[in-house]
Amino acid sequence: MERDGSRIIIPFQFIFIILEIQINPVAMKIFRSKMRKTDPSTMHFVGERFLDIPNAQLFVYNKEEYKEVQDLKMDELEEFSDPNKVYWLNLHGIHDTEMVKAIGTRLGIHYFIIQDILDTTQRSKVQELDNYMFFSIRSILPSANTGIEMEQISFILGKNYLVSFQERKNDYFDHIRHRIREYKGFSRERGPDFLLYLLIESIFDNYYTTVDAMDDKIQILLNFENQSSTDPKMIHQIEASKQILLRIKKSISPLRDALNQTDRIFLNFVESIHLKYYIDLREQCYQLIEMIDSQYLKLESGINLYFSLQGHYMNQVMKTLTVIATIFIPLTFIAGIYGMNFNFMPELQWHWGYFGILFIMLIITVLMLWYFKRKKWF
Repeated sequence: MERDGSRIIIPFQFIFIILEIQINPVAMKIFRSKMRKTDPSTMHFVGERFLDIPNAQLFVYNKEEYKEVQDLKMDELEEFSDPNKVYWLNLHGIHDTEMVKAIGTRLGIHYFIIQDILDTTQRSKVQELDNYMFFSIRSILPSANTGIEMEQISFILGKNYLVSFQERKNDYFDHIRHRIREYKGFSRERGPDFLLYLLIESIFDNYYTTVDAMDDKIQILLNFENQSSTDPKMIHQIEASKQILLRIKKSISPLRDALNQTDRIFLNFVESIHLKYYIDLREQCYQLIEMIDSQYLKLESGINLYFSLQGHYMNQVMKTLTVIATIFIPLTFIAGIYGMNFNFMPELQWHWGYFGILFIMLIITVLMLWYFKRKKWF
C-alpha cells in the first residue's frame, strides 16, 4: 500500500487476492497455511460449520457420585483437580475458535494441538505430550446424498480427564452417557482411558455400519443376473462407490498407524488392564481394511463383468443382424433377376409365376432358419 497525503492507495493485486481468498475455499486453506508458517500462534478454523451455536457438556463421576452440566459456560468450567473423579468435557461445534482456545488455555494445551483440533482436514493421529495425549479420528456414517458423512473428532486425554471435540451434534455417544448416568456396567469404575476406549469403539461401530451399508449397495449394484442389457450409468455408480471406499480407507489407515503405537505412546496414559482393549481396536482396523479391500476387488470384478456382458450383448446383436442379412441375400438375388427389363423372360408369362417365386422365397427362408437353428447360431 502507498500513502498519498491523507489517502491510502491499495494496489489492485492486493484487492484481487483478498477477493480470491473469500471466494475460493482452497485459496483460503492455502492462505491460512501460510499464516501458520509465518505466525505459528495464529489459530483459524478450517472446515465446514455445522452448528450456529456451540454447546459444551461436563460429566463428573466416580463410583459414589455423578454430576452432569448441560450448556456449560467457559466461566463455569471448574478445575479438574480431584484425582478421585473422572471429568469428561464434550464440545459440539469447534468453529468457535475462542471457545476451543479457552478450553485449551484452561487445560494448558499447546497452541499447535489447538490448531490441529480446529483444522478438520488433518489426518487421524496420536501425539504424546508431557501431561496429556492428543488423539484425533474421523467418524464416518452412510449418507443418502454424498455417499458418506465424515466428521473429525478430537480427544485430549489427561490423568483424570477427557475432553472431546465434535463438529456436529450427533448421538454417537448417547449410549455411553446413559451408561454413566445409570451406572451400567463398570464405566464409572474405570478411568478416562477406558472412557476414551468406549468413545473410539462407538466411532468404530459407525465404520462397520458404513462398510456394511456399502456391501449391501455393492451387492445390489453388481446383480447382473436378470438384466438383458447393460446401463452405462452403472459404470458411474461403480466408480463412485470405489471413490467412497478409498475415502473410508484413507481415514482408517492413519488410525491403524496411530493404534500401532499402543505399546509406546498409550502405555503412559492407559492403564495396563485397558491396553488389551486398544489392541483389539487395532485389530478391528485391520479387519475393516480387509473388508474394504474385498469390496474394492468386487467392484473391479464388476467392471470387468460389465464390459464382458456388454461385449456379449453386442455379439448377440451382431449375430442377429448377420442372420437377417444372410437370409435376405438369396431373396435379393431372386428379386434382382426378375427385376431386369428383358423381353425374353419366359417365367414372366406364367400364370402362377408370381406366386411360385414367392413360394420359393418362403421355402428358402424356412430352410435357412432351420439350418441356423440347428447350428445354434441364434
